[in-house]
Amino acid sequence: MNDVLTRLAELLEQRKGADPQSSYVAKLYAKGMDGILKKVGEEAAETIIAAKDGDPQKIVYETADLWFHTLVMLAQAGLSPDDVLKELARREGLSGLDEKASRKE
Repeated sequence: MNDVLTRLAELLEQRKGADPQSSYVAKLYAKGMDGILKKVGEEAAETIIAAKDGDPQKIVYETADLWFHTLVMLAQAGLSPDDVLKELARREGLSGLDEKASRKE
């Protein structure tokens, strides 16, 4: 499954230099981080609504949109899916309460 994330991350990097008139992702990059974050927020809201509606297909579809736009955000910030996966691996086996308590404010 990580292969899909890796391929998508590579594609998103390639799109940074693309023409915004010919690439949806390049158009997102052209809007800057604020435009990308707005889209992430919209997709998060749509994912919440899909989950509340309880339709499994809509939940998967909207979650895919949310993940996609989150990957664009990561790329804009110079990060990759691997950075997030490493953090999840670091947390694996930790109590969620302990992990949260260990965070620096």
